[in-house]
Amino acid sequence: MKLGFTAADEVFRAEVAAWLAANLGGEFEELRFRGGPGDEHSFPEQRKAWERKLAGGRWTCVGWAPEHGGRGLSINQQVIFHEEYARAGGPGRMGHIGEGLAGPTIAAFGTDEQKRRLLPGIVSGSEFWCQGYSEPGAGSDLANVKTRATLDEAGGKWRINGQKVWTSLAHESDWCFVIARTEAGSVGHQGLSFLLVPMAQAGVTVRPIEQLTGTSEFNEVFFDDAETDAANILGAPGEGWKIAMALLGFERGVSTLGQQMLFHNELEEIIAIARANGAAADPLLRQRIARAWSGLRILRANSLRMLSGPQDGRLQREAMIYKLGWSTWHLELGKLAMDVLGAEAELLEGGPYQLGRLQSMFLFSRSDTIYGGSNEIQRNIIAERALGMPREPRVRG
Repeated sequence: MKLGFTAADEVFRAEVAAWLAANLGGEFEELRFRGGPGDEHSFPEQRKAWERKLAGGRWTCVGWAPEHGGRGLSINQQVIFHEEYARAGGPGRMGHIGEGLAGPTIAAFGTDEQKRRLLPGIVSGSEFWCQGYSEPGAGSDLANVKTRATLDEAGGKWRINGQKVWTSLAHESDWCFVIARTEAGSVGHQGLSFLLVPMAQAGVTVRPIEQLTGTSEFNEVFFDDAETDAANILGAPGEGWKIAMALLGFERGVSTLGQQMLFHNELEEIIAIARANGAAADPLLRQRIARAWSGLRILRANSLRMLSGPQDGRLQREAMIYKLGWSTWHLELGKLAMDVLGAEAELLEGGPYQLGRLQSMFLFSRSDTIYGGSNEIQRNIIAERALGMPREPRVRG
């Protein structure tokens, strides 16, 4: 595990910081520190323009191999980029799902034709992706998906019917990667396929889901005889589970360090407020702030350990604890923020429902331990896959 950076790495850090300082201003100034979790509804068109600005500077997909349009940066340099991006207040990435999830999965499992056709749009910031995994009856239990797809061989199309839910930014996306059951009568992990589906068609309906924050980052997506070309399948029919699990491995990638820098920004804001309003004089609050500070550094150390392993989609044991760790930590940070704010936490900045940044963070953090695999499921994964303990008994209705 590498805990430090070389002199060459620090030169690269200065290059990243200088580019961001020169470009994250002017028309993009209002985007600074905006568009993160709980705020993803903000400035979508401007953030898409920012993706194109990043692409112009070759700052999208920086870890991708050069043959796929990336810079092929080392793990150290990728960590530096994501940290400096968050430190500068870079806005939430509209292209995150394409760059961090869809792209690496297509690069790993796609045909040469699929790579030539689909990867350039991600690199250029001109095509955006969403994730069609969860369903009303298959949230953390992905193997229970009911969405079905049948191949019309004569027409050369997959026809898809079903519903996905909690689909982030589906209303802003051009493509959705969809886990669907393509083998009639199959159950569990068997008979699933990984399909790439265009969103701009009559058979796709997107309905927003309003959150506690009053915003609608998430959506329901309905597929009613939606179509995608027969060639838009990753791997072979029935290999969807294997590819879906590899994608979740890519999700535990270097962007986790950028996420932690966002957490650092939130913690620094809480500390500044505590000093200004006198909450820092409370010994119990000081102790909780200290625990938050040390907990964030533990998350960083474990992430660096996780990133020292292969970055090929395999979920290493170190990676299996990450989601449980950060979601629990961030949940407690939201509570700490409200306690430091005191009575001000109960007051809105304006009407009809204008939340402050920490208020929005607190409310959105209620979902951290649910989305992306609930804490209960994460503990099962750690016990069964990392520690080799007996599987939890499955009760069949």
